[in-house]
Amino acid sequence: MSTLSGDVSNHGGSIRNVDSFSSVAELEDIDFSRLPRPRHLNVERQGSLERSLTDTQLGFSPHPPSRAENFFRALDHFDGVFSPSKRSGFTTPRSPFGPGPNPMIAEAWEALRRTLVHFRGQPVGTIAALDNSDEKLNYDQVFVRDFVPSALAFLMNGEAEIVKNFILKTLRLQSWEKKIDRFQLGEGVMPASFKVLHDPVRNTETLIADFGESAIGRVAPVDSGFWWIILLRAYTKSTGDTSLSEMPECQKGMRLILSLCLSEGFDTFPTLLCADGCSMIDRRMGVYGYPIEIQALFFMALRCALLLLKHDAEGKEFIERIVKRLHALSYHMRNYFWLDLKQLNDIYRYKTEEYSHTAVNKFNIMPDSLPEWVFDFMPVCGGYFIGNVGPSNMDFRWFCLGNCIAILSSLATQEQATKIMDLIESRWHELVGEMPLKVCYPAIEGHEWRIVTGCDPKNTRWSYHNGGSWPVLLWLLTAACIKTGRPQIARRAIELAELRLSKDGWPEYYDGKLGRFIGKQARKYQTWSIAGYLVAKMMLEDPSHLGMIALEEDKQLKSVLKRSASF
Repeated sequence: MSTLSGDVSNHGGSIRNVDSFSSVAELEDIDFSRLPRPRHLNVERQGSLERSLTDTQLGFSPHPPSRAENFFRALDHFDGVFSPSKRSGFTTPRSPFGPGPNPMIAEAWEALRRTLVHFRGQPVGTIAALDNSDEKLNYDQVFVRDFVPSALAFLMNGEAEIVKNFILKTLRLQSWEKKIDRFQLGEGVMPASFKVLHDPVRNTETLIADFGESAIGRVAPVDSGFWWIILLRAYTKSTGDTSLSEMPECQKGMRLILSLCLSEGFDTFPTLLCADGCSMIDRRMGVYGYPIEIQALFFMALRCALLLLKHDAEGKEFIERIVKRLHALSYHMRNYFWLDLKQLNDIYRYKTEEYSHTAVNKFNIMPDSLPEWVFDFMPVCGGYFIGNVGPSNMDFRWFCLGNCIAILSSLATQEQATKIMDLIESRWHELVGEMPLKVCYPAIEGHEWRIVTGCDPKNTRWSYHNGGSWPVLLWLLTAACIKTGRPQIARRAIELAELRLSKDGWPEYYDGKLGRFIGKQARKYQTWSIAGYLVAKMMLEDPSHLGMIALEEDKQLKSVLKRSASF
């Protein structure tokens, strides 16, 4: 395995390679005292919120607000570059819902800080869990996807250096040669995780990265590169520091990621073809093909890259490709992945074996393949993006992460975002239960479980990825609730989590239809369970934080949802 011998640094106005002992230290320190304070909120709505593709301001769906929502609905307009940090975490642990200290927040910050990983004197990330069990597996590593809620918590608390260090270290790891069984991965692949090895004898530290060669199933992480771009935009939005994203190395890193996912091939769809296990659901769960999580992250990463890429010769070429792909991808997803009562009835009446450009049933979906549960699950007012669409295949399962990212990225139209929130409220018992939040619904069991999961003993029904409840999803739900003007939904979910999450030792996940039981193999003091809770609380306390993770709908992508004669 290669070792990290160099890094990138902005020194004296130029970019050069330096030894990694000094790379982070030589980076310009951010003067947080110069960041603007959170502005007073104007509680008057100011009209249309439509912006161009390059606008980073936030918007909300036109859901009529209740009196309890008026404060949150006042955040329709943000004028600056920043999503200003407000130090409201470890140093001042107070509840946004009332006076007095909040011991659970103080406990969470203390636990989060214990997960910090240092490389040569600099914090570079957080390990996956502080579990004290003998079998650590890879929970002692820094995962790209797992670090995102930790990074957001630190950004919201005004501690951007940790995030900057992480971005630079993972960028350096991207440049490593990546071979698995004599086969070389694409140059732009970001690692799934990395760890720091300490040699007390030689007094040295080495970074070891995993690009999928050690993962269960040996699958490379497709989502890592997307999360990296999203996090780079969050850092830039939060701090106003554009120098990081403008570094030639960061620009190249984005282009390498984009080259992988924008490459042309045999596929006739604008969605991204993926293997099972390449995302948060990192085991075989029947999500191969075009899973909603990857498509939503793909869409969001493209929009973030559009804001970050420089308009030089190389950047303009990618910007053009991104704009074309966004138009095709938004049309495809909003039409073919969207399911509501009307669309469900249309599928129920589909004709099959249609040929030519005039076919209505373009994917040759058999109406008899509709699962019985979906007819009762779909409310009159509500809808969601289904899990997968492909030739003769529709995965009607609900996946939380993909639908929340669809709202935050504005892949979902305002009408669709409202319907997703309506669905969550209507199916609260099924999707939230006693511990937020179902990663997917429903669970698969019996013969289907044996076929789809390969008899995976960890993904048994209502456990782990197969209908388990994951507290980390609280931050995504909260962000989606604020963006759609429905913060009371997030508040209700957080209050449920607070009843048990700390007492149970911040588990990784919960089992059972209602999430009543700590997961059979769940790690305690799971870092992203801790960070997800903190991010959710801080966003409710100061909704302007939403600016670093949400994008407003673009009027250029707001096409009429009308299917063309030719696909």
